Amino acid sequence: MTPVPLQALIFDVDGTLADTEQDGHRIAFNGAFEAAGLDWHWDVARYGELLAVTGGKERIRYYLTQSHPALLDEAGIDERIAQLHKAKTALYSKLVAGGALPLRPGVARLIAEARAAGLRLAIATTTTPENVAILLEHSLAPGSSAWFEVIGAGDVVPAKKPAPDIYQWVLERLQLPASACLAFEDSENGLRAARGAGLTTIVTVNPYTEDQDFGDAEIVLSDLGTPTAAFHCIAGDAGTATQANIETLRRWHARSTR
Repeated sequence: MTPVPLQALIFDVDGTLADTEQDGHRIAFNGAFEAAGLDWHWDVARYGELLAVTGGKERIRYYLTQSHPALLDEAGIDERIAQLHKAKTALYSKLVAGGALPLRPGVARLIAEARAAGLRLAIATTTTPENVAILLEHSLAPGSSAWFEVIGAGDVVPAKKPAPDIYQWVLERLQLPASACLAFEDSENGLRAARGAGLTTIVTVNPYTEDQDFGDAEIVLSDLGTPTAAFHCIAGDAGTATQANIETLRRWHARSTR
């Protein structure tokens, strides 16, 4: 069978484009809790546990089921969770705007190469559209949101990762089959979502996800690599490649779609 040509790259955001979780979202959540007069505090280890749940509002609710279940029966709890999440998003935006969260190695390079090669770009994430825009604006380039033809973010679908819905939503708007695309993820939940939509997936791990199960990924890497710092291949066959460039992506994609 002739491989389907690679036409688009679809990126997750948090943990994939940048290491946003530990020193970004976690700090912002704690700031929002403090500003609301709450004594809740998510340390690094606890936040790692909470990352099992995707979506910020969903993560707060999950925390309440574990630590403050009685609050879930209070009137107006949904609005209170939404307000906390809105305050957290504002604090996160300030962190990103201050340059606190640079992109992961090789991300900016690969996106530039993809644009030059005529590949289409998209995003599939559970984080809010505001979080996506602020990260791209301050960590990639001003106006770079426009480089992504489709941005699937936040609550555009009701079921968040590991459900495949967000990837299916993006594929529908790209009007491409999954076989013509590559997905980039960093977590087991993200991989399950991408593979559930039929997408060949490249995983770049981070400290929160390095011990998760990525057996269904095409290849698992430490990062995308740079001309001066090669990636480490954790699982899969990277051949002689030292960075994920357009040539290697096309080779890995063709291998997966034969």
